[in-house]
Amino acid sequence: MAKQSIKNWEGRHKSLAFWWSVGFGAGLLRPAPGTWGSLLGIGLAVALLQLPFAAWSLFFGAVFVSLISIAAIGSIEKASGIHDAPEIVIDEVAGQWLAVLPLAFFPYGFGEIILSFALFRVFDIIKPWPIGFIDKHLSGGLGVMVDDLVAGIFAAILLLIYIQYVP
Repeated sequence: MAKQSIKNWEGRHKSLAFWWSVGFGAGLLRPAPGTWGSLLGIGLAVALLQLPFAAWSLFFGAVFVSLISIAAIGSIEKASGIHDAPEIVIDEVAGQWLAVLPLAFFPYGFGEIILSFALFRVFDIIKPWPIGFIDKHLSGGLGVMVDDLVAGIFAAILLLIYIQYVP
C-alpha cells in the first residue's frame, strides 16, 4: 500500500514544522523523495566533515535534528492524520549523518562518500531486521526517525569495515 502524501495538506504553507520535515523542499522533489532527502543529508554531512570537530558535529547534529524532528513530525501527523508521508525526509538527513560518521576519523575520498550514501539508501529501502520491525512498531515522530537512525548506524558499521579492511 502506498503511503499517503502530505503535499496537499491544507496547513503546509503556514507550518514551519512542515518545511523542516520536508527538508525545506527536498522531500517535495520527484521521483524518490527519500533519495533527495539523503542527497541533502550527504551534502550537509560533507560540509560538516570540514569542521574541526567533525565527528561531534555529525553526531550531535543528528541528535539535535532528531529531537526537533520528532516533535515537528508528530505535530504534522496530528494535524494531517497522515503517518510517515513520503515527503518527510528530515529522517534521511539525520540517518545519513550517522552513516557518514566514520569518515570523520579516516582519510576519505569521493568513493567513500558515495559508498556511505549507497549503504544508507539500501538499509533505508530494504529495512532488514530490526529496521523493519522498528518501522512497523513505533508510531509518531519517534517511529519516523528511529528506523532511519538505525539504518544510518548499520551503514556506518559497514562503511567502517570497508575502510578498515578493503585496500
